[in-house]
Amino acid sequence: MTWRALILGLAALACAGSAAAQNTGLRRLTDRDDLFGWEAVGRLELNGQGYCTGTLIAPELVLTAAHCVYSNDGGLRPAEQIRFRAGLRDGIAVADRQALQIAAHPGYDPRRRLNMENIRHDVALVRLAEPILSGQADAFALHSGEEYGGAISVTSYGKGRDEALSRQRQCSLMSEYRDVLMIDCNVTFGSSGAPVFSQVGGRGRILSLVSGGGSYGGKQVAFGMKLPQRVAELKAQLRRNSVAAPDRRIKRIRAGGGGSAGGAKFVRAGE
Repeated sequence: MTWRALILGLAALACAGSAAAQNTGLRRLTDRDDLFGWEAVGRLELNGQGYCTGTLIAPELVLTAAHCVYSNDGGLRPAEQIRFRAGLRDGIAVADRQALQIAAHPGYDPRRRLNMENIRHDVALVRLAEPILSGQADAFALHSGEEYGGAISVTSYGKGRDEALSRQRQCSLMSEYRDVLMIDCNVTFGSSGAPVFSQVGGRGRILSLVSGGGSYGGKQVAFGMKLPQRVAELKAQLRRNSVAAPDRRIKRIRAGGGGSAGGAKFVRAGE
């Protein structure tokens, strides 16, 4: 497959619903034992207007897709409209935190449709008002280096499976070009921002994030990006525009909240 064909394919992706797994099927992380080790992946709640998947990469930092942190009018969402519910399973989260600060990569343009350039920069960091300690959810490291093999995995929420994480233990990296990856993992609406893990070494490391997907060459596919440079740029952005955390000595009581279905950007035919 040529990357000219892939670019043409991006312009003709169908609006995707639930995709059929190309390799190993999805497994719902139903029990606490199932969730063990995956608590750092959570649901990013968007003020009742949908959700995405996010992942802790530090006690106060959640990694997700940039398009998740923009509202429909193209403006950045206020931080108070975003909550992160780590390891959410049937209404119970391992930890529940309010967002304090948001950094979306400046290379991502929310006014444009999904294309190669936007996929490459579809990365955001959400800084939490309070950290989630490693005893609750152990943050994941980013993959570094060029050796990651062809076998990858995805852990995500999504339409029809939004009450608990689902894990696809093995799927495939089909191709890559200029920091954009094409994978055949099972993703759907709400899977935006889901971590794509390399399976080199011991515990998985985050190789990419789900940006969008659709059908290509008769297969359901998804697209993501390489991360180390983008995440370093976003961390620098957070430091430059630092926001003071609230006084953690003050106890806050919050009424329970829910979430509605929504999430991933998928390209429609003709776009």
